[in-house]
Amino acid sequence: MNDSVSLLHFAIAVPLIAAFATLWAGKLGRPAVQIVSVTGFAIPTILAIIAWVLYNPEVAGGYDFVTRHNTGLEAVGISLHLGLNGVALPLFVMAAVVGLAAGLYAAQSKAENLSRYLFCLLVMQGGLMGVFASIDVFFFYFFHELALIPTFVMVGVWGGRDRGYAAMKMTIYLTLGAMLSLAGLIALYVKSGAESFDLITLKAHLAAAPLSETVSHYAFGLLLFGFGILVSLWPLHTWAPLGYGAAPSSAAMLHAGVLKKFGLYGLIQIAVPLIPGGVGQWESWIIWLALGNVVIVGLVTMAQRDLKQMLGYSSVMHMGYAFLGIAAMSVIGVAGAVIMMVAHGLTVALLFMLSTMIHHRTQTFEMEEMGGLSKKAPVLSAFFVCGMMASIALPGPGLANFWGEFGIFVSLWQFKPWVLFVAATGIIISAIYALRAIANVFFGHESEDFLEVQKEHTVVDMTWAERVPALILILVLFFIGFFPKTISSSINEALESEPVYQTANANQ
Repeated sequence: MNDSVSLLHFAIAVPLIAAFATLWAGKLGRPAVQIVSVTGFAIPTILAIIAWVLYNPEVAGGYDFVTRHNTGLEAVGISLHLGLNGVALPLFVMAAVVGLAAGLYAAQSKAENLSRYLFCLLVMQGGLMGVFASIDVFFFYFFHELALIPTFVMVGVWGGRDRGYAAMKMTIYLTLGAMLSLAGLIALYVKSGAESFDLITLKAHLAAAPLSETVSHYAFGLLLFGFGILVSLWPLHTWAPLGYGAAPSSAAMLHAGVLKKFGLYGLIQIAVPLIPGGVGQWESWIIWLALGNVVIVGLVTMAQRDLKQMLGYSSVMHMGYAFLGIAAMSVIGVAGAVIMMVAHGLTVALLFMLSTMIHHRTQTFEMEEMGGLSKKAPVLSAFFVCGMMASIALPGPGLANFWGEFGIFVSLWQFKPWVLFVAATGIIISAIYALRAIANVFFGHESEDFLEVQKEHTVVDMTWAERVPALILILVLFFIGFFPKTISSSINEALESEPVYQTANANQ
């Protein structure tokens, strides 16, 4: 095994080892806990950047850094098979970057039992790195569950308002989604006859002996709705705003920013390539439900007065665009969806973190009880405006989200222009709620409630400890925005190698 291959092992193992080391460090005091935990988040980020620099798209099979380890379950086709292709690589890096920002912010939090809080967050991080590095479908699912379980714990133990109800609702919905997607994956394993959970093996086997139309229909349906629940596809989305509203900031950053991309990633990397006829069979369902995300959830977002709830609904709304990019079944559409997944992960993590900083200064999430905060915290104001402009994909250089939505819109014009016209209403909706939030929180007159808060608390601008994690996310957003080919090239090459997208492009 060479050094580059071992990158993936260490990127997964280090957070998990650091999680247990953090519990031990708790006996030594808060500084020890902070050092150990930040190290556990920083090392995977460094390794992910190295992987991005060393990645070779010309490698045979499309996966670089490939390694396989026996698990004792080879009789049923399960092995720890790791590697990165052009789709997995940018999401792998994004997971590391968001994890680092979330870890830096969590390390300075005042959470009770900080070592246990960071333990849960580090376990989530290890699972997230494993999700995007797994070629074996079993471990793809296993790492998702490894990251998901601490989410429930963090919401239930360290969450805010309605945390008990939110944790229970998240558990019910996400368990249902996980079970449906697991049933779909098992159906693929059984009906393919490949006797392997290895994605590369499954692709080769099903290319030679495709599933019957009936099996394809039901298997893809299970994966669509299973993954869809995990991504908060309308109308099975109500767990998400409630859960993110109650979740502690770092948990919301990792789940909304990274873990929620599991379902979309599963559709792009597993469902569509293995069941190429599935999208066509379920095309109308995908389109109408995705438009529900964009239009219906978008209108609900406009009605929110709670800042964190607004961000939660906004996150759900924008997932609709990614589903539409997949429905278009073209390289530019799916590539746009992947770029949007990366940009959205960075943006929503930034906004959830900033919303908590706003809460610390105003003692509320109710936007009507704020106002004029830019006078007291101009840097926080600038960061938030930047994040909101990125979230609504404001056209122009330097905003990574724009390139994702632009690719999706171009694909929809080639696919079904009427879908584009309906989806484009989301641009207006996004602008309305984003500008209103900026105006209510940072500009205008200070509300009476905020004036009362200032009598008891001194309102200060962002500290450097708060600025560093925010800067990490913003700088990566700007880097991708100014140099989109740094990730789009590898994504396009990976998608162009898939026969299903080649066929779709030829038909269009």
